[in-house]
Amino acid sequence: MITRTGRRLALTAVPAALALAVGVSSPASAEEPEGFQINLEQLNDSGSKGTAMLSLRGKELTVWIKSEGMVPGQPSAQHLHGSTDGHDFHCPDASDDTNGDGILNNTEATVDYGDINISLTVSGDTGADSGLAVDRMPKADAEGNVSYKRTLTVSQDVVDHIKDLHIVQHGIDRNDNDTYDVEGAGKSELDPKLPQEATAPTNCGMVEGAAVGSIPVGGVETGGGPAEEEETPRALMVGAGGGVLLAAAGSLAIARRRNALVAARTRNGGGVA
Repeated sequence: MITRTGRRLALTAVPAALALAVGVSSPASAEEPEGFQINLEQLNDSGSKGTAMLSLRGKELTVWIKSEGMVPGQPSAQHLHGSTDGHDFHCPDASDDTNGDGILNNTEATVDYGDINISLTVSGDTGADSGLAVDRMPKADAEGNVSYKRTLTVSQDVVDHIKDLHIVQHGIDRNDNDTYDVEGAGKSELDPKLPQEATAPTNCGMVEGAAVGSIPVGGVETGGGPAEEEETPRALMVGAGGGVLLAAAGSLAIARRRNALVAARTRNGGGVA
């Protein structure tokens, strides 16, 4: 009877502690962001590739991008393309070069990846009208790397359809002279004041599920430079989980001490308290 009583104490202590700890931490868990990963793959034989992370906390969207193989020292227009009304868009390939000039321009590619939904500028407006605001887009460093992070407020439509959106970066260098010029690929079909090299897509990636802990969250608006180190949701989740485990371990230790006390009293002829 004493052993059975002790076992009941030990078994009931852990669930009680877990329930208490989860109950305390549940408001925080409701604030945990939803995370997604995007692998950026080259278009136009650009050699560009990268990884993007998206984190949604309510209507706050944090976008973090690291890419390489961009045109050194040149701005990279970048956007979330796609639809928030149920259309199925995807990244294009070389077969979408409908005019056969050897360059997949933005107009040809838009048939596949859709119109601009959000312009990923480093500052200011992020609407579709800022799609060609190259003065507010991140610039690649001397090695052709782009590092970008920005947190912005989005509409509920974007929240509901984030998996239908894709990231596209623009900017190619057809004549390998480390600049955008009309000699490389002519004038842009979007704006004749810009070279085609500046607006043609260089890479594209579609949303995939990602571990939330790998997503940087929050922070000031940045772009073009190294992202700052920040506490991530994984650290917060581990902290919350650690609290649960500590509470459970504490209760289990109390139960074990009580078992030992009961056994000692029994050996000494005492009763159960």
